[in-house]
Amino acid sequence: MTVWDGLVGQHRVIETLEAAVDGHGMSHAFLFTGPPGSGRSNAAIAFAAALQCDRNGCGECQECRTALAGSHPDVEVVRTQKLSIGVKEVRDLVRHSAMAPVGRGWQIMIVEDADRLTEQACNALLKAIEEPAARTVWMLCTPTVEDVLPTIRSRCRLVTLTTPTADDVADFLTRSGIDPAHATYAARASQGHIGRAKALARDEDTRNRRRAVVAIPAKLTSLGACMDAAASLNEVAKQEAEVITADLDAREKAELDTAYGVVERGRRPKEYAPALREMEKDQKTRAKRRHLDVVDRGLMDLASVYRDAIALSSGATTPLVNEEIRRDVELLARVSTPETNLRRIAAIFEAREQMLEFNVQPPLALESMMLALVAPEARAG
Repeated sequence: MTVWDGLVGQHRVIETLEAAVDGHGMSHAFLFTGPPGSGRSNAAIAFAAALQCDRNGCGECQECRTALAGSHPDVEVVRTQKLSIGVKEVRDLVRHSAMAPVGRGWQIMIVEDADRLTEQACNALLKAIEEPAARTVWMLCTPTVEDVLPTIRSRCRLVTLTTPTADDVADFLTRSGIDPAHATYAARASQGHIGRAKALARDEDTRNRRRAVVAIPAKLTSLGACMDAAASLNEVAKQEAEVITADLDAREKAELDTAYGVVERGRRPKEYAPALREMEKDQKTRAKRRHLDVVDRGLMDLASVYRDAIALSSGATTPLVNEEIRRDVELLARVSTPETNLRRIAAIFEAREQMLEFNVQPPLALESMMLALVAPEARAG
């Protein structure tokens, strides 16, 4: 076992990072890019562990285990549950980066979702990357190189991850103890997203929610069906997001109460109310992001049905992403042209842009999208 075992289908990336650990191509800043679920942050964390390890990433020593577990004193990982990473968080990180490492290795700063940095945060980060401390390494993770300022990416060494194949994902899941049938289904349905594949392979509720989403195209036979589908997709996403965040919200509230002595003393000091308001504000922002993330995942599942229909229309012989609903896909391919289904996919991506970039409320964006997906004769009716 090594620190690289969790990187699926990224053989070239592993070779590049192993060479950097050996001193070939080492830099003070790295930019990890790749599509969602490809393992950008996992690659950065594995690289950090290998840099701290005396055996270049054995996966078994104290340095490797603590780095992979998130408890290494010289590996700082910044994650955000908010819509953006602000300048205050980055300034705190920059101050931390200037400190000498606790151990003999590197002071490593990993920023997940660096594409969520605000403009002010980017400017604060740029100065630290321009003038790094002697033993500090920055690792930024974004979907594409365009997601960070040109002045930042020009100072980073680029590490590009790719979407792993379904075979690679299925093999990884099977080696992790997943039933081969579930592994094969999850590998196809996740479209190369490792985290999504794990959830689909292990959780029946997750599989059921996806089945409900990919069944939508066959049900869009009227305007009323469009409204129902939009409401259903939004509500399912909201419920899933609440399940994900509820435990974390409750734990944070309990920790706040303990920190201010509310539990022991039975009263609330004057500093408690502002702290509670700030926490609730952060939780609300996190819930909104989580809701959008779940809706976005549903839209990608929806788009996969129309891509499958285009593949069938063009005579492709590769397995469908949604092989389990092949009959629905075959019907869709018969009654729609590839051009129509391409327009439908474009409508899905437009809905994503409206919600993620222009802050349109999900119910409105989803209703508009569903109307664009329905057959023309249904709209006329």
